[in-house]
Amino acid sequence: MNILQIKIEDYPSLMELWNSVGMSKRALNSIDDSHEGIERYLKRNPETCFKSVDESGNLLGVILSGHDGRRGLVHHLCVNPMYQHRGIGTALVKKAEEALQKEGIQKIFLLVYNDNEKGNKFWEKQGYSVRTNIVYRNKSLNKEIPVGE
Repeated sequence: MNILQIKIEDYPSLMELWNSVGMSKRALNSIDDSHEGIERYLKRNPETCFKSVDESGNLLGVILSGHDGRRGLVHHLCVNPMYQHRGIGTALVKKAEEALQKEGIQKIFLLVYNDNEKGNKFWEKQGYSVRTNIVYRNKSLNKEIPVGE
């Protein structure tokens, strides 16, 4: 397994992976996760987004992480279900954490659906705690992007 930085040329394979996994597909929207949206994200966060590939170059997993100069955020972590439980997700998280720390980031947050039991167990194992003292709020500035549940 090799971990490499994501390039915009990887977009078709990223979308294929995300769309093949139910929970990941659920988290996508047509604007932020469009080719242009991902390109914008990678330009802003060129050193903190990674993919895992096998020796043949097949995509095994991906993590999009970035920061605003103050806090880090994991936007998408996805591992091909055929390759889960082999340490790929953990390796991608560690690589992203190292990259964010190198950029001066000391704290990372992420969002996981309540009903994503596998995802919540994974993040708990990675040392990410549940915050019960905050309320997550959002507002869509584009009527094509749903506000959520």
